[in-house]
This record gives sequence, structure tokens and C-alpha cells, in this order.
Amino acid sequence: MNLPVKFSVRAGVTYDATIAQLNARWGRKFVDEFEQKVTKTIGLISASPTLYPLADFGMDVHRCVLHKNCSMFYRIHPSHITILYFWDNRQEPLIF
Repeated sequence: MNLPVKFSVRAGVTYDATIAQLNARWGRKFVDEFEQKVTKTIGLISASPTLYPLADFGMDVHRCVLHKNCSMFYRIHPSHITILYFWDNRQEPLIF
């Protein structure tokens, strides 16, 4: 059974920022490939929510590395999955 996947407001903002950065740095073709990977990954998460490991900081947040420079974080709920945000892996690590 596939769970519906929802984007948080923060996920939408960080996704848009990631796309803008990728477009400026590597161009539209790279952005198209990245967007296809995100779409495919969301489908995989919907079908198998625990496919990706829990993030190091816990809190029931899973981390999916989309590219060596970008990860997507999400939380599983009983009725849906929430994409929390996209993260540039070159930034300082998340500390909670």
C-alpha cells in the first residue's frame, strides 16, 4: 500500500532553493535529471517508507541521499509521509 506524500512548507522552500542553485551551477539538463530522481525517490518512499535509514540525529526522521551534495529528510506518519526539507550536504551538519 502506498502512503500519500506531502511537502512541508519548509520542504517547498528548500526544494526551490536547491533547484535554483543547481540550475545556476550546472544548467537545466542537470535540474531535469535531479527532478526525475526526486520524483522516482518519492515514489519509492511512498511504496516502502522505511527504505532509507533514520538520520543520525534521530527524532524519527529518515534521510535519503539524492546526490552526494543533496539529501532529503522525511517523517513517516500513520496515514502519510511528510517531506521535511532538502539539505545541501556541504553545509555544516545539522545539530539538534
